[in-house]
Amino acid sequence: MAFTLTEEQLKKQQEFQLFADAEIDTGDHFPQENLSNAAKRGYMGYPIPTEWGGQGQDFLSYILLIEEISRVCSSTGAIIAVHTSVGSFPLLYFGTDDQKKRYLPALARGEKLGAFALTEAGAGSDAAALATTATPVDGGYRLNGCKLFITSGGQADLYTVFATIDKAKGVKGITAFLVEKDTPGLVAGKNEKKMGLNRSNTTELRLEDLFVPVSNRLGEEGEGFKIAMSLLDGGRIGIAAQGLGMARAAIDYTVKYLKAEEKTGEKVDQGVTFTLADLATRLEAASLLVYRAAAVKGRGVRCSKEASMAKMFATDLAMEAAIKCIDLCGLSAIRDDHPLTRYFRDAKAPQIYEGSNQIQRIVIARQLLK
Repeated sequence: MAFTLTEEQLKKQQEFQLFADAEIDTGDHFPQENLSNAAKRGYMGYPIPTEWGGQGQDFLSYILLIEEISRVCSSTGAIIAVHTSVGSFPLLYFGTDDQKKRYLPALARGEKLGAFALTEAGAGSDAAALATTATPVDGGYRLNGCKLFITSGGQADLYTVFATIDKAKGVKGITAFLVEKDTPGLVAGKNEKKMGLNRSNTTELRLEDLFVPVSNRLGEEGEGFKIAMSLLDGGRIGIAAQGLGMARAAIDYTVKYLKAEEKTGEKVDQGVTFTLADLATRLEAASLLVYRAAAVKGRGVRCSKEASMAKMFATDLAMEAAIKCIDLCGLSAIRDDHPLTRYFRDAKAPQIYEGSNQIQRIVIARQLLK
């Protein structure tokens, strides 16, 4: 088993690092310029096949891209990860040729932004409990319900929306639909003011007697839950890459800070070096978990355990690194505009979305006890 990236992947990683440092900003507004810059490089459809407008690159290289962008701006990393893994992949894997022709090239080129609408007030980690309904009518369906915490809500051009055609059928009633931004009855709520990741719009999404034609149903009736679950492994690896980028950023900042302190005559004590050594070791371990999961996913092999391990470990590390690096850098690091404070605020949400890390532990344990 190879424990290093290939020569080509190392070149891509360097390319992504240079791009992130030069063209990704860390402002306080929706990062449209960052997304436009990524689109110009083909990064909005990096793992999408060339026949559908993407770059046709391997999944691990895509994960390296998300890591490097998240290292500089985790909000931008989150938006691109959602756009790709659960915004574009549903079409790629389950769309008809007509649906792909209508939507996928524009998504892959970054001309349109994709989003995923599954979560509800009573259906977070338990996606099967969703209450949004899809009532069959002549020529299509009427959707009614409310989705919560939708990444890129109000900004996205295409939403993959999940609703049930028959609550009595449980998960076998859940069906997926492609809903365009300007569809009458689709109402985005206010942008949530979150603890972190505030450059990434997160909104409520209301479906008010919204009509969807049969041609915009994704898959067959009752296949929605299968579609949603099949996307989770890739989505979780993307979030793991986001956590990895944030952890790396916090540790890199702290190393530079401590080196500067030593140059001014402030000797770094042994306790500090032990903490730094532990973080660096855990970062290497997280990298191996994330890259292994991505490599397995790229081979088309089921990787639920690997994806959950990577997501849990890397996002937990992102929070741990932010907290401990703030401790190491002292009072200066608690300012609201300090980079480590931003990493701390941004690191919490990835521990929760795409299935909380408690859910990841359940997934891992189930795989072990099968």
